[in-house]
Amino acid sequence: MPIPRPPLSRRAMTVGAAVIAVLALVALAFVFLPQDSSADTSTREARITLPDDPGSTGTVDIDARLYVPSVTPAPTVLLAHGFGGSKDSVDGEARDLTARGYTVLAYSARGFGDSTGSISLNDPDREVADARGLIDWLAEQPEVELDAPGDPHVGVAGGSYGGALALSAGGTDPRIDSIAAAITWNDLGQALFPNYGVTSVEGREALGDIATPAAAEYGGPGVLKRGWAGVFFGVGAASAPPGGNGDDSTDSGTSEGTSACGRFAPEFCDAYTESAVTGIPSQQLLDLLTAHSPVAVASNITAPTLLVQGTQDTLFGLDQADATARQIAAAGGNVTVRWFDGGHDAGGTDGTSDRAIADFFDTTLRGTGTGTDAEPFVYSTQRAADERGGDRDRRMTAPAYPGLTPASDPTQTRSVTFTPTAENQSIIRPPGASPSAISSVPGLGSVLSTLGSTGAGAALTADLPGQSATFTSDPVESSVTITGAPRVNLRVASLASPDQAVLFAKLYDVAPNGTRTLPGGAVSAIRLPVTEGIDPVDVTVALPGISYTVQQGHRLELSISTTDQAYAVPLEPAQFSVALTDDTIALPTVPAEASADSTVPVAPLVGIGIVLLAVAGAIVAGIVRTRRRAVAEVDEDLIDTPLVITDLAKTYSNGFRAVDGVSFEVKQGQVLGLLGPNGAGKTTTLRMLMGLITPTGGDIRVFGHKVTPGAPVLSRLGSFVEGSGFLPHLTGTQNLRLYWEATGRPIEDAHLEEALEIADLGTAIERKVKSYSQGMRQRLAIAQAMLGLPDLMVLDEPTNGLDPPQIRTMRDVLINYAKTGRTVLVSSHLLAEVEQTCTHVVVMNRGSVISSGTVRELTAAGGQTEIRVDDATRAQSVLDASGHDGAVIVDDGTVTVDLTDADAAVVIRELVTSGVSVRGFSQSTRLEDVFLDLVHRDNPGTDTSKDRA
Repeated sequence: MPIPRPPLSRRAMTVGAAVIAVLALVALAFVFLPQDSSADTSTREARITLPDDPGSTGTVDIDARLYVPSVTPAPTVLLAHGFGGSKDSVDGEARDLTARGYTVLAYSARGFGDSTGSISLNDPDREVADARGLIDWLAEQPEVELDAPGDPHVGVAGGSYGGALALSAGGTDPRIDSIAAAITWNDLGQALFPNYGVTSVEGREALGDIATPAAAEYGGPGVLKRGWAGVFFGVGAASAPPGGNGDDSTDSGTSEGTSACGRFAPEFCDAYTESAVTGIPSQQLLDLLTAHSPVAVASNITAPTLLVQGTQDTLFGLDQADATARQIAAAGGNVTVRWFDGGHDAGGTDGTSDRAIADFFDTTLRGTGTGTDAEPFVYSTQRAADERGGDRDRRMTAPAYPGLTPASDPTQTRSVTFTPTAENQSIIRPPGASPSAISSVPGLGSVLSTLGSTGAGAALTADLPGQSATFTSDPVESSVTITGAPRVNLRVASLASPDQAVLFAKLYDVAPNGTRTLPGGAVSAIRLPVTEGIDPVDVTVALPGISYTVQQGHRLELSISTTDQAYAVPLEPAQFSVALTDDTIALPTVPAEASADSTVPVAPLVGIGIVLLAVAGAIVAGIVRTRRRAVAEVDEDLIDTPLVITDLAKTYSNGFRAVDGVSFEVKQGQVLGLLGPNGAGKTTTLRMLMGLITPTGGDIRVFGHKVTPGAPVLSRLGSFVEGSGFLPHLTGTQNLRLYWEATGRPIEDAHLEEALEIADLGTAIERKVKSYSQGMRQRLAIAQAMLGLPDLMVLDEPTNGLDPPQIRTMRDVLINYAKTGRTVLVSSHLLAEVEQTCTHVVVMNRGSVISSGTVRELTAAGGQTEIRVDDATRAQSVLDASGHDGAVIVDDGTVTVDLTDADAAVVIRELVTSGVSVRGFSQSTRLEDVFLDLVHRDNPGTDTSKDRA
C-alpha cells in the first residue's frame, strides 16, 4: 500500500512557517505598535494625599504615576486598574495613550498596591471621591490641558473594577469630558447574585418592553456566583496593607493586615460573610452593592461614553453593559457599545479593545468629533469550534446599538421551535447537590466551552442524568446569528424548602455529529419565589447574552438543570417539574456587515508585501529541493517490505553509544521477537523506529519510506512502547476514540469493535481508566496499538501484567494477526512466550545484533540432544570416540550430548554402525538456553546490566 509522497517534509514546512511568522510578526509590530513610544515619554511618581471620607480628619495616600507626552499641555486620561491590580497593571495602556499625545495619570486605588486605606468597592464617598480628588490634582499640573481653571480636559478609563469606577466618577463629576469602561458591571449585587427568572406580571411586561439586544430583568434575590465571588473577595481579604488605614489607630489590638477581612472595609466583609454562607444575599448587602455601582449614577452621565463588553465573560455578562447603556441613553446621554471576543474568561481586555478605547478618546477628547452622533455598534461573533473552514470569529458592524432610544430601531428577533416533548419533565437535586454539573470555571469559561465541544471534553461538561430537562429544536434551515440574550417561557413546579428552589438554564448549539457547544460557557441562574403548595409558576427566563452563529443544520438545545458547580446551590434535596409554556425560543439578532477595523497605513504594508513575497520565493525554491529529496527518501525496491534497518546507530551527547551498527529485516507475515538483556539497546531501537528520537547513523525504512519524526508512513504503524499514557478520568472507550480522533482519520477506519474485542475488558471498557489494574491497562494499550489494523505493529513487553489465560489469548491474537499478511515486532523478556509466538528472532547485546534467524534455526543450531538407545554405556563410548565429548548417561536407555557442530544423520549412522540401536533422537534445547549462551559468549565476565535503552 504505497504512501502518497508529501509535497514537502515536516521540517521544511516548520522552518518555512516559522520564517514567515517571524517576519509577519515583526512587520505587524512595526505597523501597529507605536514606534519608539517611550522615547518621548517621561514619567514621575506621585504620592497624593486625600481625605479618608467626608467629615473625617483621617487621610489616605494614593500611589500614582504621571505619564507625560512630548508636547504639553495635553488632554489627559485618568486610568484606573482592575480588582487586585495596581498602577503597574495598566502601565502598557498608559504608555500607548501617552504615545498618542495624552497626559496619563495611572494610580493604585485605595486598598491596592502601595496606596493606603481599605477597599470599599467604589464607595461614592471614598473611591469615587478619590477620583474627583485626583482630577483636582491634575488641574494643578502644568502638563495638563485645562478647559477652565480647576477643570482639566480629562477622560476616565478602566476595566472591570476600574471600569465601574470610571462610570461612577463620570456620573458624579461634570468636569469629565469622556468615559471608556470595559468588562464591568452595572449593578454588582445583580452580577454576583443573578436571578434571570422573572415571575411577576409586572416584571415580565417590563422585560417585554425593553428593545435592546442583551436586556434582562432582575427576578429578585438570586444565586451567589460562589466561584467568582470567592475570587473577588478572596483577593481583597488576602491583601496585606502597606501602612495604616486613614484614621485607624495603629495601637489597636488587631491590625487590618491580620483581620479576616484583609483590606476590605468591615461593612462589606460582614455582609458578604453572611451571604456567602447561606448563598442568599441579604437586603443590606444588595442595597450596599447597588449604591456602590454605576446603576446609582448612570442617569447623571452626560459625557460621551464607550462601553466595551466581552462575549467570554461569566462574571459580568453582556446584560450588565446593556443595562448601563439603557440608563445613560434614557437620560439623554450619548453612549457607544462594542462587544469583543474576550472578557474575564479570556484574559480580560485585548489589543483590539484597548485600541478601540484609544480611538474613542481621539474622537471625543482630542479630535474634532463631538461625540453626539450615533456611533456604529461593533461586535464579534463566534461559531462552533468543530466547524471546518473560515474564521471562527468575525467582527460585525451595525449602524447603531438597537433599542436605546424610542427613535431607534428595536432589536429584531427570530423564533425557533422546539420539538414537542412530554408535557412535563421531572428532575431532581440530589442531597448535598453532588455531583454538580460543570459549566464554567472562573477565568476559564471560554476554555471549558471549547473543551466541551471535543469528544473527550464533552464527558466533563455534560449535563447530569436525572438533573436536567432538555428541549431540542429541529435542525435550523438557515444559519442564525444570536446577538444578545434569548428568552424562553417556562412553567415550573417545585418540591423544595422556602428560598431553595434554584435552577440553571443554558442554551447549547448541537452539531449534526452530536457535538454540543455552550457559547461563552455561561448559564442563567434562577431562584423561584416561595409559593403555596406545589402550584406551578410561569417564569420568563433571559438566557445568557451571547454573540454566536448557529450554522445551518445545527440544532438548539435548551437545558434546565438543578445544579451548577460555579454557584452556591442549596444542599437540600429537591424535585422540580419543568415544561415550556410555548414551544418557541426568541433569539435576538442584529443585522450587520462583516468588518475589519483597520487604521494600518498602506505604504508600510506594500513594503511588507514585497519582503514577504521575496521570502515566499525563497521558500518555494526550498520546497522544490525538498520535494526532490522526498522522492529520494523512498526506496521502490523495499515498498512491500514492512521494515528494514541498516547500520543503525545512536550516540548520546555524553559519548555513550546505545546502538551500534544494528541491521535486520522484517518481512510480511512474520512475528519477530527482539531479544536482549536490559541495556542491550532494544527500546532505543524501537524509539528510533517510531520517530521519537533521531539516530546518529544508519537508516530505518518502513515499506520503503525513510523514517523521520512525523513521517507520513508512520500512519501504517501501530505501537505500544514504554507505557500507554491514558487519561485516567476518561473511560477505556473514550481514550481509544480520543487517540484515534487525534490522527485526523475517520472513526469508521479505526475498526474500534475489533480493538475492543481484543481488549476483552467486558463492561469495564466503560469504566474510567484510573480504576483499571495494570493488566487491564496493558490490554487496553494493545487494543490502542491495533486501532486501524496497522500493517506493522510494534509492541514493547506486551504481556506485562497479564495473567496466564490472557497471555495465551495474546499469543493467539499476534499469531492470527500475522496470518492476515500483517507484521508484528515484539520486544519481550518472556523467552518461552517468544518461542511459542514468534517466527523469527533478533538477539541484541551491548547495542549490537549478535544473532538472528528463525526460532527453529536458533534452537536447532545447538544445545543438548537426547538419544534413546538399547545400550547407553556403549553409546557413550561411541560418541566419545567420534569426538562428541560430554555425552551423559541419563538412564540405561538414554544419553544426552551437545551436537552443536554435528550432522545428526552422521551421528546416527556412527551409532548404528557400532552396533547401537537408536530408538529415538530429539533436541531438548529451549530458546532460553540459546539466548543465555549467546549473551554469555558475547559478553564473558562482563556486567550486562548497564542500561542502554
